[in-house]
Amino acid sequence: MNSDPITYVETIEDFEIFEKLREEWTALLSLSPSDCLFLSWEWLFTWWKHLAGDRRLRLLVVRSGGELIAIAPLACRPRQLGHLLSVRVLEFLGTGSVGSDYLDLIVRRGRAADAARALAAGLDGGAAILALAQVARNPPGAGSLADELGRRGWSLLSARTSVCPFIDLAGLPSWDAYLKTLGAAHRYNFRRRLRQLSRLGEVRLTRVEHEAHRPDALRDLVTLHQLRWHGRGGSSGLHTPLLVAFHEEFSRLALARGWLRLYTLRLDGKPIASIYGFRYADTFYFYQSGFDPRYARLSVGMVALGLTIKAALEEGMREFDLLHGDEEYKSHWARQTRELRRLELYPPTVRTWLYRHALDANRGARRVARRAVPASPVPAIASAW
Repeated sequence: MNSDPITYVETIEDFEIFEKLREEWTALLSLSPSDCLFLSWEWLFTWWKHLAGDRRLRLLVVRSGGELIAIAPLACRPRQLGHLLSVRVLEFLGTGSVGSDYLDLIVRRGRAADAARALAAGLDGGAAILALAQVARNPPGAGSLADELGRRGWSLLSARTSVCPFIDLAGLPSWDAYLKTLGAAHRYNFRRRLRQLSRLGEVRLTRVEHEAHRPDALRDLVTLHQLRWHGRGGSSGLHTPLLVAFHEEFSRLALARGWLRLYTLRLDGKPIASIYGFRYADTFYFYQSGFDPRYARLSVGMVALGLTIKAALEEGMREFDLLHGDEEYKSHWARQTRELRRLELYPPTVRTWLYRHALDANRGARRVARRAVPASPVPAIASAW
């Protein structure tokens, strides 16, 4: 008689059931090697409410003997090339312009193989493509699933998409000790700009700690962010009412959980720069920023970011993650990077084979077109960082 616990996959497509998963989700995430802010129930549920668009919810929940061992936080959306070729694509919740990094399956530590087998059995034969964006180089959950699907004849396309610069704060005894790890020119420039700013009035970095102050600070962030990008063709970070509504709700939840790190740099009480980030475990996630371009010559964005790194160090955080993007200003603060990739997994069907080759041809044509168009000059305001 087989006494092994029964492992099964439950498919959740109902918003209300997703909402009720909060406690189980949070407990599982704390036991997963993929644990991060962007896999939290608060982040992904809020994303689903505001930014899901035309997707259909498709959470795959794996239980073994009644114990929750994995969640595949997925959504389904139709994709079409031309008039005849259409497929179903499963992608992570949190995908798109919101900027989620380190997406993955949420798998209880030590149960990756069991979860991968159960999920692969559920996906096999379904003829849906998996398009998993913003995953780490070796994602614990998605990597195990990709290996299992590969054994079942699925094909894998893996491509590097971005990097996340980060600062290792562990072991640094002080802010001065960190500054000594930076290039001499950047260290001098930061101190000089802070002195120049201080000559104009009282300089203070304030942090939101109470709900009464959060809405105004968030509005300041949005205003300063849009001002920063106004002369550069606009932002892709806080540029729609839906994105702002998402952050209005998530920042409230994050404050309640003790995660929110929303800082405003003030000159004589006037907001001139803002840093929007989060503390999750011992990591600071630098998410978004903004500054008043009238103070660009004083590099107020650089000053605000430097003081935020100082605050994170003084809080005892072990890492400051600048998240995806290889902008030059990040390299002045961070010496290390993590790679982000996109995994595409194609089941062995004729339709998905045709779709993949049509998609490859389409991407190739776009790359050729991009190479034919000269790059735009970088506006001078970029030097403010």
